Amino acid sequence: MARVAFLGLGVMGFPMAGHLAAAGHEVTVYNRTEAKAQAWVEKHGGTLAPTPAEAAKGQDFVMACVGNDDDLRAVCLGADGALGAMEAGAVFVDHTTVSADVTLEMAAAAAERGVAFVDAPVSGGQAGAENGQLVVMCGGDESAYGRAEPVIDAYAKLCRRLGDSGAGQFCKMANQICIAGLVQGLSEGLNFAARAGLDGRAVVEVIGGGAAGSWQMQNRYETMIDDVFEHGFAVDWMRKDLGICLAAADDVGASLPVTALVDQFYKDVQAMGGGRWDTSSLIARLRKLDG
Repeated sequence: MARVAFLGLGVMGFPMAGHLAAAGHEVTVYNRTEAKAQAWVEKHGGTLAPTPAEAAKGQDFVMACVGNDDDLRAVCLGADGALGAMEAGAVFVDHTTVSADVTLEMAAAAAERGVAFVDAPVSGGQAGAENGQLVVMCGGDESAYGRAEPVIDAYAKLCRRLGDSGAGQFCKMANQICIAGLVQGLSEGLNFAARAGLDGRAVVEVIGGGAAGSWQMQNRYETMIDDVFEHGFAVDWMRKDLGICLAAADDVGASLPVTALVDQFYKDVQAMGGGRWDTSSLIARLRKLDG
């Protein structure tokens, strides 16, 4: 078993760190709002640290799951940043969805300190984190990944290295690009069926087992029909991710016309007050347009 620090105890990080403790690892946690860290310790045991540096000191692995590029910089390189406290040979694993640019920046900063850095964004949402069924997309040094993978396994159903630093983030971008177009298509299909006077549940029963079927359809169609958007991945976070995708597309010379359009549709959902609704709320925008 390993000595592990976990930085960031939001809806994803809290259960992920819990799976590490349940697997028998010695876990120290840090959260910007200390009350969440206290609640985690009360539930799972382990140790609470007041700063990222204190959490990272003496650990074999430091995992992070924070909000964005600036949050990652802060926990890594801030006045009490984790990288400065980590011992040479330790591994920093970043589960945050961030830009490839900041990943390369943090990997270089880690290397200067003799620390390995693995970018490891996740897919599967809150339910995947709670059930230990996340898909983890990794980039970084192969030997560092090989050391980190058995630890990540505590909350992963699939963990794979795609290449050097940044590869995990690029894979996560591809994931979000695929989801954006798929959710819009599903929203249009369900909204069309309702406008045509069909029973949406019956429609999904008929078409869900064919080429139109998808994870989104099977897991979200009922709540979409019922206008329930209180679970899953929030629109605010999806817009953050799609912004990363669109900026990276310019860098690599890829066209993302559908992604750019759906990003604006999510902007409309935010204007409707749906920033904290889950991503399937695109259908609410269509209902508003169609009256």
